[in-house]
Amino acid sequence: MNRRPTLVAAAAMTVAAVLSLSACGSDEGESKDNDKIAGADSGDKKRDSPSPKSPDDGIDRPEIRLPKGVKSVFEGRKTGDPKKDAVLADNERRLDSIIEAVTVDAKEHPALKFYSSGDALLTAADYIQGFQEKNKSYVGTLRYYDRKVTFLKEGVAAVSYCEDGTKTYPKDLKTGEVDRSIPESADDYGFYNTRMKKNAEGVWQTESVTYVEGKRCM
Repeated sequence: MNRRPTLVAAAAMTVAAVLSLSACGSDEGESKDNDKIAGADSGDKKRDSPSPKSPDDGIDRPEIRLPKGVKSVFEGRKTGDPKKDAVLADNERRLDSIIEAVTVDAKEHPALKFYSSGDALLTAADYIQGFQEKNKSYVGTLRYYDRKVTFLKEGVAAVSYCEDGTKTYPKDLKTGEVDRSIPESADDYGFYNTRMKKNAEGVWQTESVTYVEGKRCM
C-alpha cells in the first residue's frame, strides 16, 4: 500500500478477494475471515468523527469510535424520504466500521459484522488484513458524496456513492510517521455500487460491493 490507504487503493485486491473467498460459502469460511478483523491496528481511541446518531428504533447498535485525526464526511444525509435516509445511515455506519477497524487498536470491532454480511464482509476482512500485515494505518478525511438509493424490492436496496481519499495519508504504526508527500491522482477516487438487505433485526446490512471506476467521481 504505497498509495493512499483508502478503499479505492485496495479496490482491485478486494474485488479479487470476493471472487475467491465467496466461493467457500460456509459459516466456517466466513468465521475464518472475520477473525482477521479482530486486532485492527493503531490509534488514539478518542472520538473525532461521530457516526449518525442511533435512531430510537429499539435496535441495540454497537458504538463506532474513530480516533483523533481520522474523519469521515458524508454528504446528502437527508433525501426527504425517511426510508432512503435509513438506508444511507446504515451504509454510513458500515463504512465507518471499516475505517474504525483499520485505525483503532482493539481486539474486536463488532460494528463490522453488524453492518456487513456475505461478500461485503469478506471484502472488508481482506482489506483490513492488508493494513495489519504491513503495520499500516492512516490519518485524514474520507469524503463520500453523490450517494443514491434505489429500492429493488421489499427489504432490498441498491446504494451507489463516490469516495474521495485525497485527504488521507499513510501512517506507519511502528514509527508513527505520516507520509503527506503523496500527490493526488485519479486513483484516490472511487465509485461503488452496493447491495443492501434489511435483516430480521431491522438493520440494513451491506451484502455486496462492486467497485466501478474513479474518474466519474472527479
